[in-house]
Amino acid sequence: MANITKKVSWSSRTDESAAAGEGTPLLNGSEQPRQLSGGGTTFQIGRFDTLDLEEEITTEEQDSARGRPKEIPHNEKLLSLKYESLDYDNIENQLFLEEERRMSFMGFRCLEISRWVVCGLIGFLTGLIACFIDIVVEELAGIKYQVIKENIVKFTETGGLSISLILWAVLNSSFVMLGAIIVAFFEPIAAGSGIPQIKCYLNGVKIPRVVRLKTLVVKVCGVICSVVGGLAVGKEGPMIHSGAVVAAGVSQGRSTSLKRDFKIFEYFRRDTEKRDFVSAGAAAGVSAAFGAPVGGVLFSLEEGASFWNQMLTWRIFFASMISTFTLNFFLSIYHNKTGDLSNPGLINFGRFESESMEYNLYEIPLFIAMGAIGGILGALFNILNYWLTIFRIRYVHRPCLQVMEAMLVAAVTATVSFTMIYFSNDCQPLDQDHTEEYPLQLFCADGEYNSMATAFFNTPERSVRSLFHNQPGTYNPLTLGCFTLTYFFLACWTYGLSVSAGVFIPSLLIGAAWGRLCGILLASIKPDASIWADPGKYALIGAAAQLGGIVRMTLSLTVIMVEATGNVTYGLPIMLVLMTAKIVGDYFQEGLYDIHIKLQSVPFLHWEAPATSHWLTAREVMSSPVTCLNRIEKVGTIVDILSNTSTNHNGFPVVVQVSNNDEPEKLCGLILRSQLIVLLKHKVFVELARSRLTQRKLQLKDFRDAYPRFPPIQSIHVSQDERECMMDLTEFMNPTPYTVPQETSLPRVFKLFRALGLRHLVVVDDENRVVGLVTRKDLARYHLGKHGLEELQLAQT
Repeated sequence: MANITKKVSWSSRTDESAAAGEGTPLLNGSEQPRQLSGGGTTFQIGRFDTLDLEEEITTEEQDSARGRPKEIPHNEKLLSLKYESLDYDNIENQLFLEEERRMSFMGFRCLEISRWVVCGLIGFLTGLIACFIDIVVEELAGIKYQVIKENIVKFTETGGLSISLILWAVLNSSFVMLGAIIVAFFEPIAAGSGIPQIKCYLNGVKIPRVVRLKTLVVKVCGVICSVVGGLAVGKEGPMIHSGAVVAAGVSQGRSTSLKRDFKIFEYFRRDTEKRDFVSAGAAAGVSAAFGAPVGGVLFSLEEGASFWNQMLTWRIFFASMISTFTLNFFLSIYHNKTGDLSNPGLINFGRFESESMEYNLYEIPLFIAMGAIGGILGALFNILNYWLTIFRIRYVHRPCLQVMEAMLVAAVTATVSFTMIYFSNDCQPLDQDHTEEYPLQLFCADGEYNSMATAFFNTPERSVRSLFHNQPGTYNPLTLGCFTLTYFFLACWTYGLSVSAGVFIPSLLIGAAWGRLCGILLASIKPDASIWADPGKYALIGAAAQLGGIVRMTLSLTVIMVEATGNVTYGLPIMLVLMTAKIVGDYFQEGLYDIHIKLQSVPFLHWEAPATSHWLTAREVMSSPVTCLNRIEKVGTIVDILSNTSTNHNGFPVVVQVSNNDEPEKLCGLILRSQLIVLLKHKVFVELARSRLTQRKLQLKDFRDAYPRFPPIQSIHVSQDERECMMDLTEFMNPTPYTVPQETSLPRVFKLFRALGLRHLVVVDDENRVVGLVTRKDLARYHLGKHGLEELQLAQT
């Protein structure tokens, strides 16, 4: 790949300031002197702005590149400038304070009740969506497997099984093609499980289009197609994304996609409230997927929500509970057992209650060893998927190529499955009470079925259950070994395709297969081990180890597994296994979701600042120059600043001249781009307010109505006369923005920024003059690499 050279461009309003030589903050703590530039009513103080990527290609590389497909350069040492932060901090301007003061105690109680109602609705709708996905997948997969089974039975007797293989591959590719087309061409953000995107959203990053109604529709249809299409995927991961989209929609009381406003829940139209509800939606999604309400709450706590309080925990638990109950109730109607609430989630592991499932103290080291194996296999999975994803970013970036790759994977999956079943001679007797949904006889004797077909010729959820619960002796070791190996690589290849799909079930299936294999081998090595080495028990431990090794969740995953198995006695071994898998896996590579977040160059803030960053101060990490506005500012200046594409800032410190002499202005507030756009749209100018043309006073409702898709500045027409008017920002700016002195250490700045969910943190000097602005990207730039503290570059990707 061509060398990527960085060219830093500095933005300034006048050429003189560029000539004056603004300095960059240096990593060793020293700083080149900066010149201040003042022009008209705004001034700037030296700001690192954007970074252009240029490729220097040598002559030899040009020659070799002519025959290659078009490559998109990718460098993970970059942070993308296209992601904005969410405003988790309330803008306490005069309008907000007036509204809060007018509200009575009863009004606040009603708001609290509304929050509970919204959470109940989120749970109910998420449960309904899960129920819809489950029933449609069950019906379509049933039809598909029945058609293929009849075809195989017919051609086993007469010869010509290649026709069955072609039928299977064509059916798989057709479903997957449909799922890939709607994702690649209509809503690319709906690809994958959606968990990395929801993690980013809850971390405070505004991922474009992630919680739109269109995304939900594509996600649901896409996951149905990919599961029915026989890919090595699960439908559980996308449920978390679906729950989050439902939450974002319901809590706003309107649909911007359908252009319908129901005039309810208007108070919740801001990022603070929306983010809390999205964390409830994600929890409801986990709860519906695994029948694990407590696991759902812990998932939101561990993976997502950056900000937590007790009332929010209760509301999230309520949403999770309603979600599980709704799914349970409607599935009981579907299974003609109305009122029988024994199907709590999309994946039901069945009950682990037999005596052979008990474990002893001497098995604990075995479980820990399995956890280590899970960590190593998980790290291998993640490393392979990382390189595959980089390859996709560079070469498979056109929608048509993405659809073709998904169809290829579907066809290969069908071919591999068929080949494995065809060459397997693992025949097992067919009991009267057999649990196999689609037993394939193939070349087995009458009254027997092909054991490999139980694993491959089935939906992944059923395969997991059969590995957990089938009697000892159902699978021979060779079958399990071959299945583990092939399914591992198929699942790795599948994750990252342009289809809606999760990685939970494939991980559980791979782990259950090698875990069961461990149980069988233990019994064969030590004859008396067959009493306690139940293959189903080791399948469960293996499944937990593999999933923990790939996604690296500990707390929530323990509870999810315990709730899904319905046996709390497994809490300790599952906990030990997941901790071991995480520790071992982290030694080699990060978790799968973290890798994909990093590959998308998202400015994700972890819980703590990098360990060796105490010697950096706010002055060295801040962005400058800062575009400041006067408290009473000329409209033309505001329009020019907002229209300037090279400085796409979203927050502007407001300054005021304290005395009449030439002293620099002092900080008196902060105003956002979105607020300025609403003010320009409603023409809130001083001159109009004085004249008889005065309009009604602007209210907070006007800002909420424009949320979340504020119009671009280009769509607002300002006449030449209006450009000469003045705008008073006093009433609309936040008069108490958070500030830090320029000598504050990076960990302290990080803690303040992260804990309060800020979007902008103003850096001031001893006399309260603005010297810089800290944003999310300034903090996310620094991370611990192999050679200590590293600084990522900012790129317009």
